[in-house]
Amino acid sequence: MEEFAELVGLSRPTVSKYFNEPGSVRAKTRERIEAAIKQSGFRPNMFAMNLNRRRSNILGIIIPNSTDPFYMALTRRVELIANEAGLLAVLLSSDGNPELEERAIETLKSLNIAGAIIAPLGASSHHDTLSELGKSIPLVYVDSPLDETSSFVGTDNRQSFRLIVDYLCRSGEPPCYLGMPGVNTNAHTRELAYVEAMQSLGMMPEILETASHRNWDFEKFGFDEMLKRLKSKKSLPTRTVLCANDRIAFGAIAAAWQSGLKVGRGDAFDIRIAGHDDHPLSRYACPPITTVAQNYDEIGRLATQLLLSRLDEEDPPPDGKRILLEAQIMLRSSA
Repeated sequence: MEEFAELVGLSRPTVSKYFNEPGSVRAKTRERIEAAIKQSGFRPNMFAMNLNRRRSNILGIIIPNSTDPFYMALTRRVELIANEAGLLAVLLSSDGNPELEERAIETLKSLNIAGAIIAPLGASSHHDTLSELGKSIPLVYVDSPLDETSSFVGTDNRQSFRLIVDYLCRSGEPPCYLGMPGVNTNAHTRELAYVEAMQSLGMMPEILETASHRNWDFEKFGFDEMLKRLKSKKSLPTRTVLCANDRIAFGAIAAAWQSGLKVGRGDAFDIRIAGHDDHPLSRYACPPITTVAQNYDEIGRLATQLLLSRLDEEDPPPDGKRILLEAQIMLRSSA
């Protein structure tokens, strides 16, 4: 930076000011610096610059699966808002592996990040490592909270399950419930939300027994568990199945089709299958999946907004704020 400043014939603080915010220097100075950049090819090491700051301009993002459209939509929104605020968002994936999640945390710490948005593995997360990180920088969790005290932005599962259960009960047989592997807190909270919704309507909850899994391959889980049930002597307690999420519904619908069952609503069909989340591909499934929609865009916006507001606090409180969003029902052909 000093060598570049000497080349331009300006002071180092002026050059540094330009690289932090180009609009903060006069137009003639900016033109002069940009001409020197073209001449020299100089680019400052942004990560090295951030290591020297009390608070860097880097935000961290950790997600369980970088190829899942849910997390892709969420992180795209976070990155756009961060860029508008003059911040650099660094995205890392834990790939459903607690050791990779811990490595991602250590990587973000080494970059001197200002704060982070994390979709935790939850049940298998290294809670101590995340708690220790939360003592030094603001953290906001999305998709599922780490615990009852963490800052969190996500869907109100109790509201969303009341919505879908009420619809399924009014339009046909009450639903039984095909849960999800216990990979994060959603597994427990969504099952409880289903039970509460059924009981509020005076219905008996019917939870399908499944094998114990800690695997993020939800489609395979839904397929295997539904096929096992359909092949066994244990028949389904009802002709309506509500899945914990749409990815499980993808697998359940494939298993029903392989078993010769017609999935859809009406007397001409054998079984109804509904989901939760409104996965971006749910509308293109065969048949398109009836589900409740999480507002991915709003979750990303509010999580980033909450994190940025905490960055402005001199000594952010450790106790977390919770923002729960209502879901909307998406009526399609599967139920």
